[in-house]
Amino acid sequence: MQTTTEKDSHYQNLEKMSVSEILHHINQEDQTVAISVSKAIPQIEKLATIVSDRMRNGGRLFYIGAGTSGRLGVVDASECPPTFGVPFDWVVGIIAGGDGAIRKAVEFAEDDTEQAWKDLKAYNINEKDVLVGIAASGTTPYVIGGLQKANENKITTGCVVCNAGSPVAAVAQYPVEVVTGPEFLTGSTRMKAGTAQKLVLNMLTTTVMIQLGRVRGNKMVDMQLSNNKLVHRAANMVMAETGVDEATASQLLKEQGSVRKAVDFYNNNNE
Repeated sequence: MQTTTEKDSHYQNLEKMSVSEILHHINQEDQTVAISVSKAIPQIEKLATIVSDRMRNGGRLFYIGAGTSGRLGVVDASECPPTFGVPFDWVVGIIAGGDGAIRKAVEFAEDDTEQAWKDLKAYNINEKDVLVGIAASGTTPYVIGGLQKANENKITTGCVVCNAGSPVAAVAQYPVEVVTGPEFLTGSTRMKAGTAQKLVLNMLTTTVMIQLGRVRGNKMVDMQLSNNKLVHRAANMVMAETGVDEATASQLLKEQGSVRKAVDFYNNNNE
C-alpha cells in the first residue's frame, strides 16, 4: 500500500523553478494543511477529552515517535511546563533512538518494535496515563509496537497520523487522522505532514491545559517567569487584573512567583 504522504509531488522539475516559484508553490500546499486539520476536529475532540479526564485523575500524557514526528512530540512536551507551569513529567515526549536523535538521526531506530515499550517502562507508565503515537506515515514500527504493548497493559492510546487507514490508527483507541496528501518535495513529511502534526499537538495540549484550569480568562497565569519578556508580560497581566502600578505588580510577582498567585494574594488581602 502506497501512503498518500509518499505519493509523487504535484510539482515536477523543482530544480528548474525560480526561488519565487518554489516559495509560492510550497505556500500553496501549506494553505491546505489547516483545512485538513479542521476535518479531524471530531477525532481531536475525543482524544483531548480522554486526555483531560485521565490527567484530571492523576494521569500523564506520553508521546512516542521517530524522526520529525518524535521531535514534534518532544517539543510539545517541553513547552508545557514553561507555558502552563505544570511539572516537567506531566507531558513526556520520547523519540526513537533517545534524546540524541533530537539533533541527529539514529539509523533504523524507528524499525524496532520492542524499544518503545522499554523506553516507556523507564517512566513507569501505567493505567492512569495516555500514550499518543505520532507518525506521519502511520506505519512506524516503533510507534505500532509501543501502542500495542500499551493496549495490552490497559493504557489508553491515541495517535496523530497523516494517512487514512494506517496500521498506527488501527491499533490506537483514539486515532487522529489528518490526511495531508503528497508533499511538495516527494516524501518530505517534515513539511505539510509535520505542520499538521504540530497544529494538532498545539490544539491537544492547549485544550487539555485549559480544561485542567491552567488558564484564566485567556491568559497564561501559571507560566514560568524565566526571562525578562515573560516577567514584563506577567506584570501587565497583574496590573490589568488588580489595577496596581507596575512597581507593585513586579513586587507581587517577585514575592508570589506567578500571575495567578500574585492576583489571588492581592485580591484576598484587599477585599
